[in-house]
Amino acid sequence: MDTTTADPLVGRLVDGRYRIESRIARGGMATVYLALDIRLDRTVALKVMHRSLAEDPAFVRRFIGEAKAVARLSHPNVVHVFDQGTDNDIVYLSMEYVPGRTLRDILRERGPLPAREALEIMIPVLAALGAAHQAGMVHRDVKPENVLMTEDGRVKVVDFGLARAIEATNQTRTGVLIGTVGYMAPEQVTLGAADVRSDVYAAGIMLFELVTGRQPYDGQTPMAVAYRHVHDTVPPPSSLVAEVPQLIDTLVAQATAREPADRPADATAMLVVAVDTHRMLPRTTDPSAPRPQSPMTSAASSMPHSPMGPGAPSTPYGTASSPHGAPSTPHGAASMPHATASMPQAAPSVPQAAPAHTLIQPREEAPRRRGGFRPNWFLVALAAVMVVAVGLTGWYFAQPETVTVPDLVGKNLELAKRNAVAAGLKVKEAAGLNDEEMAAGLVLRTDPLAETEVEKGTTITLVPSLGPKRIVVPKTAGMTGDDARAAIAAAGLTVGVVKRLANEEVERDKVIRTSPRVGEKVREGAKVDIYVSAGLLMPDVSGMPKDEAASYLGNQGFQVQVNEVDDDAEPCTVIAQTPKAKSEVDRGAQASITVARCQTDFWDWFRGDNEARDDQQFVVVPGVIGKNAKDAKAELEAQGFKVRVQRLGNRGVVQFQRPLPNSERPQGSTVYLWQ
Repeated sequence: MDTTTADPLVGRLVDGRYRIESRIARGGMATVYLALDIRLDRTVALKVMHRSLAEDPAFVRRFIGEAKAVARLSHPNVVHVFDQGTDNDIVYLSMEYVPGRTLRDILRERGPLPAREALEIMIPVLAALGAAHQAGMVHRDVKPENVLMTEDGRVKVVDFGLARAIEATNQTRTGVLIGTVGYMAPEQVTLGAADVRSDVYAAGIMLFELVTGRQPYDGQTPMAVAYRHVHDTVPPPSSLVAEVPQLIDTLVAQATAREPADRPADATAMLVVAVDTHRMLPRTTDPSAPRPQSPMTSAASSMPHSPMGPGAPSTPYGTASSPHGAPSTPHGAASMPHATASMPQAAPSVPQAAPAHTLIQPREEAPRRRGGFRPNWFLVALAAVMVVAVGLTGWYFAQPETVTVPDLVGKNLELAKRNAVAAGLKVKEAAGLNDEEMAAGLVLRTDPLAETEVEKGTTITLVPSLGPKRIVVPKTAGMTGDDARAAIAAAGLTVGVVKRLANEEVERDKVIRTSPRVGEKVREGAKVDIYVSAGLLMPDVSGMPKDEAASYLGNQGFQVQVNEVDDDAEPCTVIAQTPKAKSEVDRGAQASITVARCQTDFWDWFRGDNEARDDQQFVVVPGVIGKNAKDAKAELEAQGFKVRVQRLGNRGVVQFQRPLPNSERPQGSTVYLWQ
């Protein structure tokens, strides 16, 4: 049965703009269609979310926000997002249509890739991720299925922001891990949290797979694989494929460190190391030596030379037929699986005829003599030994003199240069790199490595350390919370906690300050906490005398309305307020207080609320307004009163009291203070 023709969306005009031509692929979260944008007359890939996600309002809100963010991400190695929208029960994303095959398809056909070719694929992937990280975005699902090799040899990364949108659905509350378990960083497994260093971890796993042909961990269940990500250390790729250079082992080890702080700070930092590693790898082998047939060449030589390549090409959206055929060789790659194998043929051994003008003379045999010449075998042996000795001596002196590369890592750069020259080597200084542990001006690494045997006069490369990279905390005061997040991410830092503080001077929802503060220098990727103004908090005036409460709120800028009602509470005291105490409000907002009716005689109320006793002693309540709250409390308690202190602000001084100063109350009564 043709699944394309059976699909009810094929042939439909979505949102009055996109005419769906055919189905490209179907995945766990969405179905991708080939569509024509009739407004702009261009072919697009239309990703339609599955109904279960489209019916989740939290997902739709997050999906729209992520789509807008990705649309602003303009980078040659990112599949562009053109549009996003909904059409009744359809939630869709309109994207650049890029015919090609995924990196997963290439790995299936070719198996392990040479180190240089693997890096030539990883470098544009890291460039795409780095651009996203600089924009404050995290991919969360880096894997070969989301890397597309286009027909003209470019590398494209897809599905930015989709995993983050999925986190808004109810799935995240049922223990479902967001991401692909084979590439999931330890913190994603244990905490469910992902940042830019989680993408770096996944990129390191992908590099491991490119050079070995397999992922580092396997298990009978996804949770078994996740457990190994948390508790095991990724093995060096060379332990599986001996030909993998040590430089690749080092890069994989850095990217897949279990502690996020031990990895490169983001994809851009890993990109710098990957480019440097690519530069230091040998470019070619000896051209005169016979080259073994690679898996790529072997596969190519056994395939028919069809313009469509081996089977239906795969897209970044899944496996589907492509109207444009199979992709061509990625930029920088040696060849692709569908390339025609070209093997050198040995020339046939055919006797060559002598030229016509050459006279072939018969060879005359030397006449034999009776009692002929007898050789002196001693002299013959001696001559042979001398010939061999002379040959060995010539060979020995013809060999180039070798020296051992000294250990220069950690030494002063100028001193290291002198030591290298003294050892018979030439020196080239490379561009410096930042390092958290190596101080500036010291040698970070050498190429070749220490203890390597090289010819005398060989040029070695010294990479100096630039010391720890420090970033200045940007100014964010006065920005909105979202703008402050973007500014901090753009500076190469990570947003920590966002706290709201009551502040009458700074407009509500605007940033008051950060911690560390603006201008401080911190490590790349360090967390910066943001403090946002909650504006004015509604004061708690419950229990306060009516006149004092109305006066205080009026002085704070509120428009006050007073309502009196019959109540058992003490007459003329506040029994309710709107807005509620400690809620965020704007200056000048309308405020309403409800008070117990004031016409009731206080002593009538007091006698009705308290059992009259002849032996009760009444005490005059001293006035404590203007005194320190702690001192006032101590003074009242010394008079035999109970004291309850309520906070209006942070002044620490009594502003109001009830009962009023110089009024009489029985000993043991409660006195209320507002500071």
